Amino acid sequence: MVDTDSGWDGRGGRGSRGTRDTGGTWGMRGARAPDALPDRRVAAPDRGVAAPDSRVAAPDLRAALPGRRVAAVSLVALAALATGCEPGTATGAPEASPPVRPTQAAAPSPTRTAPVTEDAKPRTAPPPSPSASTSPPAPAPATARPAPEPSTAPPPRVLMRTGSESDRVRELQARLRQIGHFGRNPTGYYGSVTADAVRSFQAKRSLPVTGSTDEVTWQRLLAMTRVPKAAELRPPTERPLAAPDERCLKGRVLCISKNSRTLAWMIDGKVVSAMDVRFGSEYTPTREGVFEVFWKSRDHVSTLYDTPMPYALFFSGGQAVHYSADFAANGYGGASHGCVNVRDKKKVAALFDQVRTGDKVVVYW
Repeated sequence: MVDTDSGWDGRGGRGSRGTRDTGGTWGMRGARAPDALPDRRVAAPDRGVAAPDSRVAAPDLRAALPGRRVAAVSLVALAALATGCEPGTATGAPEASPPVRPTQAAAPSPTRTAPVTEDAKPRTAPPPSPSASTSPPAPAPATARPAPEPSTAPPPRVLMRTGSESDRVRELQARLRQIGHFGRNPTGYYGSVTADAVRSFQAKRSLPVTGSTDEVTWQRLLAMTRVPKAAELRPPTERPLAAPDERCLKGRVLCISKNSRTLAWMIDGKVVSAMDVRFGSEYTPTREGVFEVFWKSRDHVSTLYDTPMPYALFFSGGQAVHYSADFAANGYGGASHGCVNVRDKKKVAALFDQVRTGDKVVVYW
């Protein structure tokens, strides 16, 4: 027989559809609060049998309430403990002693130093040993060298430079030629070729490269060379003379051949002296023909080119026979502006003294 008054439907546990008990016997829907109340199905005798009143046999639900609250509080405390919160006190519940928390070692305070082993002790720097040092020794301060005082000695005296002309220049050229620095015959004139030869010599001997011959350069050159012979100092400068033009066979004539590049000073068909000459370039050619000397100028300077023209013998407009320092220094590597250049200064000086105004000049091939 099923007791319909008890709320049991014979299909399962109570509480799925609620209970008649308003005292809160079930703490959760469909689940019983643990240890809150004995199962009434067990505690209450069958009503079909004579039994004491169920209200007497069943324990008072309200009297059991404090125990259920204690159990609920315990669950809350356990949940709080699991989350790290401090347990609270349930309102209206008897004071309950908090659960004993497991003993844990106190975490070290950030300001306190935990005991360490010997290996973990902070190490202090050992005293430096003779064989090892924790840091490289400081370098000894460099001794500042005093700045070299400027030399008070005067520079070597210059003996020869570009533009100089003398027998010493001729010797300089001959000595430079002995050791391969000067590839021409000595002329006695210090031109650009001689200056380049001196620079070459100075550079090879680690001397100041100036192109001028000072006392130091000169003494070094003297120590390395011998005294030049007469043939070395004054080699023949005349080129082989060409057969003279027939216009040169009578009278006083400056017979100038472009073919042999020579000048022959002739009197009545006889050669008095001869010398090497060079002519103008293709843009300023030396005029050919028969002329006469109309003006002599010993220390002439060209007003057109601002160039010295010593011992000038003018025969055709601005063209003249004269000494050329450039010809003496550079040879046939250059050309004149139409004049007849002579590179032997002594010979042209002697020629200047012998030639008269009105003497014939013949220029031919």
